[in-house]
Amino acid sequence: MTAQNPDRVLPAAVLWDMDGTLIDTEPIWQQSQVELTARYGAEWTHEDGLSLVGSGLERSGEILRDKGVDMEVEEIVQWMTDYVTERLDGEELPWRPGARELVEELHDRGVPTALVTMSRRKMALVAAEALGARGFRVVVAGDDVDRPKPFPDAYLAAADALGVEATACVAVEDSATGVAAAVASGAVTVAVEHIVPLSEIGGGDVHLTTLDGVDVDRLVELTGPALAARTEAVAR
Repeated sequence: MTAQNPDRVLPAAVLWDMDGTLIDTEPIWQQSQVELTARYGAEWTHEDGLSLVGSGLERSGEILRDKGVDMEVEEIVQWMTDYVTERLDGEELPWRPGARELVEELHDRGVPTALVTMSRRKMALVAAEALGARGFRVVVAGDDVDRPKPFPDAYLAAADALGVEATACVAVEDSATGVAAAVASGAVTVAVEHIVPLSEIGGGDVHLTTLDGVDVDRLVELTGPALAARTEAVAR
């Protein structure tokens, strides 16, 4: 039945990236980098900021230190995390178009979701708690895994925590690094372009410019064929 109706295959779970996919934090992260490098008189460009989109925070810290920020990598990570968290805490989160609505409808339709981010857990919980009971069953943050995206560890950990196979899941991402991680996990990957262009990347099963107007039925329509193909491959 699944193979005959690939457009009706529901994912076992939907795994969400946070920064740039669920909430629009990328401009805040980039401003934190501008302010931190300015404190140390280090040169920092908009292109430098774009190059870090989707990266693990430790890598960002290493690059900022190499640019001239005279702090240890962990101190840089904590400073940026505190900067972004303080600007999100107590305010209406800058949700990406259609994202919150889709997470909540997935919950209402009985499809579990997980938040999979390279941000630190204390920041991830700000977004998770804002959704309340209609939000995520699992949160996997950057400090929960040994290897950051583009390694698949965080996505595999999220699927395992939900008790499902990654190949039966849909992952939603906005960066080339995140897409690479999701693809490597085996999940059907939806790439939603935001800060950086994704039109030329090789990975991803579905490419969108927005989630605005994408409800659960539309998500199933878009991802069903790829999910069916994964199911058939596993069954062989």
